[in-house]
Amino acid sequence: MLENNLLYYRIREILSTNILKILPHIYLSEAIEKMLYENIPEVIIVENFSQKEIIKGILTLADVSRIKKENIPLDLPVAAFMQEKVVSVDIDELVSRARETMIENRIGRLPVTEHGGIVGIIRSDNLRDSYYMKLESINRQYKQIIHHMHEAVTVTDAQGHILVWNKNAEKLYDMKCEDLIYKKLEDFFPNALTLSVLNEREPIENVYHSPKPNYYVIISALPIYIDDEFVGVVATERDVTEFTNLSLKLENANSEINLLREEVRKITTGISSLGHIQGKNPKMQKKIQLAKHVSQTDTSVLITGESGTGKEVLAIAIHQNSGRTGHFVPVNCSAIPYTLFESEFFGYVGGAFTGALRGGKPGLIELANGGTLFLDEIGDLSIEAQAKLLRVLQEKKVVRVGAGKPIDVDIRIISATNKNLKDLVQKGSFREDLYYRLNVVEIELPPLRERKEDIILLFNHFLKEICRKNKIRISHVEKDVFNILLKYGWKGNIRELKNTVEYMVVVSKNGVLDIDLIPQYILDNITTVKVDNNDQMNLEEIIKRSEADMIKKALTETKGNKAKAAKMLNIPRSTLYYKLKLYDLEKASNN
Repeated sequence: MLENNLLYYRIREILSTNILKILPHIYLSEAIEKMLYENIPEVIIVENFSQKEIIKGILTLADVSRIKKENIPLDLPVAAFMQEKVVSVDIDELVSRARETMIENRIGRLPVTEHGGIVGIIRSDNLRDSYYMKLESINRQYKQIIHHMHEAVTVTDAQGHILVWNKNAEKLYDMKCEDLIYKKLEDFFPNALTLSVLNEREPIENVYHSPKPNYYVIISALPIYIDDEFVGVVATERDVTEFTNLSLKLENANSEINLLREEVRKITTGISSLGHIQGKNPKMQKKIQLAKHVSQTDTSVLITGESGTGKEVLAIAIHQNSGRTGHFVPVNCSAIPYTLFESEFFGYVGGAFTGALRGGKPGLIELANGGTLFLDEIGDLSIEAQAKLLRVLQEKKVVRVGAGKPIDVDIRIISATNKNLKDLVQKGSFREDLYYRLNVVEIELPPLRERKEDIILLFNHFLKEICRKNKIRISHVEKDVFNILLKYGWKGNIRELKNTVEYMVVVSKNGVLDIDLIPQYILDNITTVKVDNNDQMNLEEIIKRSEADMIKKALTETKGNKAKAAKMLNIPRSTLYYKLKLYDLEKASNN
């Protein structure tokens, strides 16, 4: 194969133009004199025919030697002694073909012609020299190619001597080529895969290996055959260190993501599942029980109540308790203008309108397929959009903008509003048929001011959550803080309470929450509220009852361990002992 490659070039690349041409009538003596003077081993006898030199014969030094041995007179024309049957070759012929011609005819030269006229000659020594020059050139090219390969390359002969050891092999094993070349591979690498291929003559491919610390390669070793004869082994080692390190980083990242996902699930479940929604208020308990009951159905639910009462939290809890496998997709209806309603809710195909994504985009309804679509602020949806939404809910099919084929959807609708939809229906700004489609079951969440007994419960819940999130430790909350929070009206409801707790925690010092940390607007509002003596007594009683209940719960969960209970309540152990005595709970702590 190598030989053929070397000879895949043309005669014009190697021919010699150093030729001697004479006419047939020239005397033999003159021809010999010219050959010796020009140091040319042959003379070509030509005849000028219509301005084109035609080869008539050839006379070589070998012919001259024979003539002298026979004592033939040299004053005769050269035509009498020339070889008349001359084999020539065209200038554009392959060198490989010229070589075959010379071997077949047992000749050492070939005159070269172009368009029928002689232009040069190719001799055996000329062919040999060009062959080896080309061989050397190709050898240099091959070496450069091998040295520039990304893989470490090793080639051994059939006896295991190292013939090739490229730059990457030097880098990988920190061993120079000149120290290894033509030496036995097994003397340096007694466990090399190449040795196995040398013995078994079977290929070994894609073997993972770490030749040195923090370095990884994929090795392949293949036997080399030329004309069915085993001549050696070539081994390549592909550096996969970067890919391996990236793979390890990816695995670590995936592990972290899985851990974070699990933490998010735990946190989300803790806040949003129906079993963990905070509230001892009888009204709130009834709402939670109703939500549990309807969550297992596909019934549409309308959650009403003031802003900040936890409507979305309850919607998430219903979805998580429903067993539906699809996503919970929340939509703020007040934030989507009518001009974008169809593209956002129904999605679109590529090229449906100017600015559309090339591959199209699924709508919110399609994303909620198999899950729950939460329509927050449903009362702010335009009357035109209400009609299109109603049609989708009735047909349970959605058509992307620009498409003609409908897509079947299975969605559960939970809506929420802080407006009176019945009043909107009467005013004509909300469709009556959509209202009854959405309001199969209505759950009205009471405002926080009607859930006084839940304020301290929610306060402590948010306190733990915010302390954990911000890595802040709060060891004590003064009693006056709860007195003031119980008196406040909480127009912003649970959301306002959570923001208040977060503010107090992040600006606190020394791990204590006191009235100085309460936002000023709350304190200003409290001073303007008139409370009679009976109400004041009731509030104090509520505080005592709530504290006693929380202490009982903490002792129950810690199985009477006061140290753990105090830690759970975020109060000093001495304060816990005081409260146990104050509320006569010492018997409960011993049970």
